[in-house]
Amino acid sequence: MLTDSDYRGNDALQLAASLRNKDFSCVELVSTAISNAEKLNPAINAIVAEGFEQALEQARQFDANPQMLQYSALAGIPFLIKDLTPIRGMSCQRGSRLFQGDVAEQDANIVTAYRQAGLIFLGKTNTPELGLTITTEPQSNGPCHNPWQHEYSTGGSSGGAAAAVSAGIVPAAHATDGGGSIRIPASCCGLVGLKPSRGLTPVQDSLAESWSGMSAHHVVSQSVADSAAFLDVVALKQPMLYPLPAHSTAFTTSIEKPVARLRIALQTNHPFALETDATCRAAVEECGVLLQSLGHHVETIDKPLDYKAPVSAMGKLICLHTYQALKQQLELRNVTLDSANLEHSTRSMAKIGAQMDADSYVAARDTLREAELAMAAFHGQYDVILSPVLSKPPVKLGWLDMNAVDEPEYARRFRAWSGFTALYNGTGQPSISIPFTSNTAGLPIGVMCSAAWGNDSLLLQLASQLEQARPWARLAPVT
Repeated sequence: MLTDSDYRGNDALQLAASLRNKDFSCVELVSTAISNAEKLNPAINAIVAEGFEQALEQARQFDANPQMLQYSALAGIPFLIKDLTPIRGMSCQRGSRLFQGDVAEQDANIVTAYRQAGLIFLGKTNTPELGLTITTEPQSNGPCHNPWQHEYSTGGSSGGAAAAVSAGIVPAAHATDGGGSIRIPASCCGLVGLKPSRGLTPVQDSLAESWSGMSAHHVVSQSVADSAAFLDVVALKQPMLYPLPAHSTAFTTSIEKPVARLRIALQTNHPFALETDATCRAAVEECGVLLQSLGHHVETIDKPLDYKAPVSAMGKLICLHTYQALKQQLELRNVTLDSANLEHSTRSMAKIGAQMDADSYVAARDTLREAELAMAAFHGQYDVILSPVLSKPPVKLGWLDMNAVDEPEYARRFRAWSGFTALYNGTGQPSISIPFTSNTAGLPIGVMCSAAWGNDSLLLQLASQLEQARPWARLAPVT
């Protein structure tokens, strides 16, 4: 018999182990997840497309065929997919009114990997239009509310995923990160959020669909162990579009190993010389003190390199790929970019992308390659960079508006709240948000650790060490 407190009190690995131990049936497990979704989602608006009946049917198949639980260590776990990513036969609106009514004809590659692992899909999670901003307030589906304080942002673009996990609807949920979109909502909602190294997890079959390698798939989770386990079930064995980082042992095994003494560079200064909120700065400094007490060498730096050129190059590439994502849909709907039902910022970015030529594309890629080499050299001195995830605690809903007519003010607010995360998308490095503290309003604040390309295991080991030294509340209070 599975109680709601048991369900909400265990991570995915623990629930999967209990399922294999026959402590409860798969139907019980999925039914509990659905009950939580029906009870909690109306207040937070995390789930925007439901597949509850299909999920229950799949659960019945697991109960009738227990050998299916051998698909992976996570088989039978209820799961949610971000609504930028197609699931065959399910709505895929991409947070946009332009894509309303679209139904996916086939699974994305990452969804195929999750299916093969035996995960059970409950539905799709809320995201801003095309994942283009760092709060989840699309006009298509309405704002997603932070489970810790409903009037505040979940961050974005994986805000629906983070809200669903933080509220206790599912223990972990699929997320994507093209500039901070796993780490930012993880920080805002008190979760673990690893952006894996470029090439480690499945992407689609074109440069455009992975934003020229800047975007990666993984999860937001309540525990470090779950982040490692979900990485184990999707980590590639053969390279796809990009080189495959070496990973000789399972990630779940690696986090059990002792952490070597690390050289850690502590960065609190905003990359663009803007203000870092005192609470966010203090969280990083306090984490640095804790890491020193755990035996690591911590040294304060200004920043690892000049962010201006690589972040500018990333902006140009994102604009280009935004236009590419819209072009076919505009033709199908027989509308122009000017007349399409798009949010203001999306239209502006797509217009910039439409004007980008081959020389500009190659120059942007070259700039990011230079940054990759510079960061590889930097990591010859330091193993890990410890920094804020965001320069401010979670903001109130409405503060960052993709439909703001004042584009310079929107850009100023975007950069003032962010700035730390995007570099690692451009360079392809792994980077993780780890829950650490909260502000006086009770809103979570994470810290970010980033490492050289391919050092995902190292980040998970360090995160596990911090989780043991300073455990966090895994769920928001039920309100």
